[in-house]
Amino acid sequence: MNSRTPTPSRPADVAALFDGARLTLARHLAGLRKSDLAARVEKSPTAVAAWESGAKRPTAPTVAQLALSLSVEPGFFAIRPDDVAALSATPHFRSLRSTSQLARDQAFAYGQLAVDIASCLERHVEFPEPDLPSLSVAVDDSDGDGPEQAAQLVRQQWGIEAGPVGHLVRLLENHGVLVVFSPEQTATVDAYSFDSRLRPVVILNPIKRDYYRERFDVAHELGHLIMHHDAEPGGRIVEDQAHRFAAELLMPANQIRELLPATMGGHAWQTLARLKEQWGVSIQALLFRARWLGCLGDVSYRNAMSTISARGWRRNEPGLVSVIEQPSLLPRAVELLAQEGVDETQLVAQCRVPVDLFRTVTARSPVRVIGEALQPDDADRRSRVVSLLERRKASAHPPA
Repeated sequence: MNSRTPTPSRPADVAALFDGARLTLARHLAGLRKSDLAARVEKSPTAVAAWESGAKRPTAPTVAQLALSLSVEPGFFAIRPDDVAALSATPHFRSLRSTSQLARDQAFAYGQLAVDIASCLERHVEFPEPDLPSLSVAVDDSDGDGPEQAAQLVRQQWGIEAGPVGHLVRLLENHGVLVVFSPEQTATVDAYSFDSRLRPVVILNPIKRDYYRERFDVAHELGHLIMHHDAEPGGRIVEDQAHRFAAELLMPANQIRELLPATMGGHAWQTLARLKEQWGVSIQALLFRARWLGCLGDVSYRNAMSTISARGWRRNEPGLVSVIEQPSLLPRAVELLAQEGVDETQLVAQCRVPVDLFRTVTARSPVRVIGEALQPDDADRRSRVVSLLERRKASAHPPA
């Protein structure tokens, strides 16, 4: 890394190199509307819109005000080789109706930041080239076997042997997919995925911490990346297709059909518990698979799910594996660069991102960034969007 190459950091320099898309990104990370930001810098929402669209550029003092209000360095707004905001496809969020637009914007901005950081690290470390099969499935096709064919195609092209899939996160990373955990502040947004010009991205929910459910989430998002390039995200059929893809990938019909229980009597629960550990999926996923494949009748399935609820297993199923699968692509890159004398401070400076978010994106496991983390059963706080950017004192960065 050439330490003699200066990066724009003074507001006056940044004002000349200002990129409106970077302002939008920072505003979304902070969970603010244009009107909220306008109030913070004592300007009009129209002015904020003009800066973000590129119709106008802010002055140097305003750049300093924006940086202070959004808790980023002025250099964050400087133009970059790639415009990540324009180069990433719309993410596949699962619960559009229960997730506000502000929360979705914030989650997408975090994913874009992850792409930003990956792009920065790839200047020094070679990552696997993206290698995803493609099999588009019609978004209005609820009865066809497209999802199952797509899952079988992945198993074939990636050379997955018969039987359970091993470390799924590692498998995706080895085929060029960027996998990261989101901050706990965005925990109300479930796992999501999107494609970018750099590489496909999967963002995992940080609070599930359930090995079996996490694997199904990863497989579900992989299904979106393979089947739904142009699909409108969030539709019921599209989500069902991703579920079916995940089920076939993790529990191929021709391999597991004969192993699933046909009734819930006898040793059915012991059988399900054994299959859960063998295939790395939840009992609930196995029950759903048994019904989908016609092994288990609707009445038996509903009774089994009632038992699951009565035992409190909807969110806390018993299982032997307590350690979740962890991403290693970015964490290992940071470690390798440290061994070569490139420390975190240099990388953060080159990426021009807040250090806490850099650490969250490059972590092997979920970490808490700043502020209050949302609790999964805290209904009153679900609707809030908490900034991912740490608020700083005004005296620390006076306007230039």
